Amino acid sequence: MKDMTWYEENEKRIPVGEVRTRFAPSPTGYMHVGNLRTALYTYLIARHAGGKFILRIEDTDRGRLIEGATDVIYRTMEECHLEHDEGPDIGGPVAPYIQSERMAMYKDYADLLVGKGCAYRCFCERSESEEDSGEFDRADDPCRALTREESDARASAGEPYVIRQRIPHEGTTTFHDEIFGDITVENKTLDDQVLIKRDGMPTYNFANVVDDHLMGITHVVRGSEYLSSAPKYNLLYEGFGWEIPKYVHCSPVMRDAHNKMSKRHGDPSYEDLIAQGYLTNAVINYVALLGWSPGGEREIFSLDELKEIFDLKGISKSPAIFDLEKLTYFNAEYIRAMSPEEFAKVAEPFIRQGVKNPAIDASAIAALLQQRTEVLTDIPAKLDFFDALPAYDVSLFVHQKSKSTLESAKAVLAEILPLFKAMPEWNDEGILAAMTELTERMGVKKSVVMWPVRIAAAGKAVTPGGAVEICRILGREETIARLGVALEKFA
Repeated sequence: MKDMTWYEENEKRIPVGEVRTRFAPSPTGYMHVGNLRTALYTYLIARHAGGKFILRIEDTDRGRLIEGATDVIYRTMEECHLEHDEGPDIGGPVAPYIQSERMAMYKDYADLLVGKGCAYRCFCERSESEEDSGEFDRADDPCRALTREESDARASAGEPYVIRQRIPHEGTTTFHDEIFGDITVENKTLDDQVLIKRDGMPTYNFANVVDDHLMGITHVVRGSEYLSSAPKYNLLYEGFGWEIPKYVHCSPVMRDAHNKMSKRHGDPSYEDLIAQGYLTNAVINYVALLGWSPGGEREIFSLDELKEIFDLKGISKSPAIFDLEKLTYFNAEYIRAMSPEEFAKVAEPFIRQGVKNPAIDASAIAALLQQRTEVLTDIPAKLDFFDALPAYDVSLFVHQKSKSTLESAKAVLAEILPLFKAMPEWNDEGILAAMTELTERMGVKKSVVMWPVRIAAAGKAVTPGGAVEICRILGREETIARLGVALEKFA
């Protein structure tokens, strides 16, 4: 066991006098919505208080690690603007911030608990799953009753063991949660959980307590599924004589009233949502409201505004249901609020999925789409007619609301062609002037002219933008060619 100087030196590194929160994901896959919400709330607590937000990678469960998962964590946090003040990539006063790089200390802290009588060595042979679950009768466990001398002798002889937390048989343990209030449990319902496995690896439940203390974490945000573990955490803190952080247990994000969200069931991760055409800012705004309310009717908030107004009192005890339609509403609101330049930039990759012709101006198409788009993946299917005129039936020229008939459509197309050919410049003003001139000459409503020109140019009844914009983007040559194709349909 280390001498006390070693522990005292570790204690000196602990920052004090500031709010410190941590997001501590395991690199075991994608960033699901619940993970993102935990990261967001943890970040907002720190920023609202002017404190520090720490990123810690908890990678001790080696069997579940997935290559590239740490990169997903970094990339997601960067895209979501959840900038951390300390972490593996930037360092900090309590480095290292990767759990596997802190391995040397956990056994020493567990030994310290053994010395205090708050933990004991268990030499019983059990499977790893049994060790992890703690499912055994404490009253019948012979190792719990070993004297310190007996335990030391067996350990010195090289007999393998785990280190278990010694939970009192009698009495109760009470802990306070910022969301659920005071919760009291009977100690007899708690198991003597494993702190150090037979191979020397710490369990999650032990390593995160040690790390949270040594990193000076003041607020611990996690899912409500960990409520049952909180009493054991408290007993560990008390055993060490450490200050207990504030617990913030958040109820789960659900797919529906009965099922949690799960990748296994096809529920989207953050990266899935982005690939499906949702904007990061819209996702962050929506996720913030999954189980938290600022009060009032307003729903749209920037990340900076969330930093200002976030309050733990707004977190609900009830599970939150992830509603993709609601997220779509948020996304549409964010799209409409963007500047034309911002929208053109995010929309261009999706526009180019539908429009391969480089001569077609993507920014011009974006201007037609912004007020008509809810998610970016809707864009490509709306634009296929720009590259090639689709096959269509002449019946499309008949439109009751526009007062367009086959006869009027044929006359319009025949009359508009020479006007288009004679235009000095091909722009919105000239195209509109030509159609207005024809409207007045024929003595009809504008829709009688506009409808057949749009059908002839696009070959579709539903398009982003009207006849003027579509003709302008296609260009004079292509527009005239397409109107000629339409006239042939009447032959």
